[in-house]
Amino acid sequence: MKTLIGGLLGGAIILVLALLSVGILPATSLKLVEGYMPMQMLFELGISVLVFALMSRLLSMGGISLPRFWQGILFWAFILLYLKFRVYPPIPFSVRAMYGTVALIAVFMWMSSNEEDWKKFKQPILNVLDAGTPFHKALRTTYLIALPIILWGYSYNSFLPNLDEPVELRTVHPAPPASTKVHGKTFVLQTSQNPYRVNPEGKYDQEYTNSKIVEQAMGRLLKPEANPWDEKAEGYLKYVREGGEIFFQNCHFCHGDNLNGRGLHAFAFNPIPANFTDPGTIAQLQETFIFWRVAKGGIGLPNEAFPWASVMPPWEQHLTTDEIWKVILFEYWHTGYYPRTWD
Repeated sequence: MKTLIGGLLGGAIILVLALLSVGILPATSLKLVEGYMPMQMLFELGISVLVFALMSRLLSMGGISLPRFWQGILFWAFILLYLKFRVYPPIPFSVRAMYGTVALIAVFMWMSSNEEDWKKFKQPILNVLDAGTPFHKALRTTYLIALPIILWGYSYNSFLPNLDEPVELRTVHPAPPASTKVHGKTFVLQTSQNPYRVNPEGKYDQEYTNSKIVEQAMGRLLKPEANPWDEKAEGYLKYVREGGEIFFQNCHFCHGDNLNGRGLHAFAFNPIPANFTDPGTIAQLQETFIFWRVAKGGIGLPNEAFPWASVMPPWEQHLTTDEIWKVILFEYWHTGYYPRTWD
């Protein structure tokens, strides 16, 4: 009975950790709170450490001994999955790699904190090296054959001639100016706000509009209470609909119906138009930065890393200031991203 209870509890904890790591639970109940995300992440990771320790204890009580080596590997894998699927908007791979390296060092320090744990941690590695059993001998033989083949393949591919065109070095997101002038009006980028990000009473309300952004789960389905095409939609949602109409009249030919940079004319350009669904684009930028980029287009940008290789026209010559702001609202709503804000 004791073994059965320990096994069931350990399995239940593993299931909860798996759901947490792939974002199933957070998508429905455990939202990251804007402004408190760093502390919330540290708290959740601290709780995860306690849960892993409890899981190890319960498994031991149930007669299931999980080697220290695999405990460390599983916890490190959990950290990587947490960073990839829990944090929203998604963080770039380079940042995840840095955090993953720090986590790996922390796990190593944890496993080598005392002599007994260190012996348990390195025992599976020594078993393979010693090859005291047929299984470990076969495993060691496999490693001795596979590793040279992998290294040979990597070296061979690195020496193959590269027929791809050279990468054009340019700054994708340049440093914005302090202010920009559009249709005779000067906008200070650090203090300006989207005048249409408002609640039904017509007041600027960032939290209200964030709560109405399309749900990311299940393929970005509409939230029941956030349908801009509802005839009764007011405030922010009404302007999202108007921005969508402007987008499909002017922008979708290049940026695509799904805002993924795969429009009808996209592949006539090199590089192709920006993919707004990529977490490295509008999810990383302030709304005023997008306003400046859209208004000035590719030819109105600074000379750093010139040429820009961008054919986007200066939309201030074709759209009003209000229409540009509404298009930006629609782009954030459709992709489900929140614009970054000044701290």
